[in-house]
Amino acid sequence: MRDRVPVVVQGGGRRTRPGGLAALLWVCAEVTTTLGVLVALLVVHQVWWTNRQAAAAAQEQVRTLEEQWDRTGAGPAAAPPAPDPAAAAPSAGASAPDASAGPADAAGRASAPAPGRSASPRPAAPPAAPDRAYAVLRIPRLGLAVPVAQGVDKRAVLDKGYAGQYPGTAQPGAAGNFALAGHRNTHGEPFRYINRLRAGDELIVDVRGRRYVYVVGKILDTTAARDTGVIAPVPRSLVRPDQGYGEPGSYITLTTCTPEYSSAYRLVVWGTLRSAGP
Repeated sequence: MRDRVPVVVQGGGRRTRPGGLAALLWVCAEVTTTLGVLVALLVVHQVWWTNRQAAAAAQEQVRTLEEQWDRTGAGPAAAPPAPDPAAAAPSAGASAPDASAGPADAAGRASAPAPGRSASPRPAAPPAAPDRAYAVLRIPRLGLAVPVAQGVDKRAVLDKGYAGQYPGTAQPGAAGNFALAGHRNTHGEPFRYINRLRAGDELIVDVRGRRYVYVVGKILDTTAARDTGVIAPVPRSLVRPDQGYGEPGSYITLTTCTPEYSSAYRLVVWGTLRSAGP
């Protein structure tokens, strides 16, 4: 009689998850992974997708303005409206990551031209709507062309990829300080590389057939977020009084956040008007 060989039959039962503490750790790991994926998607949307959307919309706005100016012709620029003292206060987005505080001169007064300097040409008046683009800022060194609108509200202006004009500051080409804010990161980030500008670089502002050419003169690499002196009619830092200008003139100021991906401080670029014309 032959010996019987035992037959081992492996069960086909379902695998079960470990219980108790091991099960809790399993759930925590799954939740952490899911949250990590969601955060990664949010970062991609904020850093990459909003950039593409805002940059594309801003460039379309530049083309729209240029087409409007071509259709209407390059007529003489209108005189600027009288400053509105109520509008000189910072808007809701003025303390946002890409804007310093409002102008130091609450009445928005423009300084007289410096002795020996001819009066600036009459600037073009922006449209009444504060969030509508009325000018184009061009920075040849950076290959940049960005719409300019009144106000520094994040949602209405800056998040569209525009440069926003601080309320109460001078109009393009006028005596005083034409001061702008712009995002350095996300939402089109038009001012991301203004730290690369150097003395002598051109900052060109086109307004309905008029062109104002400013020349970079000074750069303040770091100052406090509420250093309102940098956008005063005669710009001079209140935090670093050795930085800025000491006499009236026609200035342009660009402000943005520094360091990148932070709103702790402000980077400031100043320029002076060199020429104005059609």
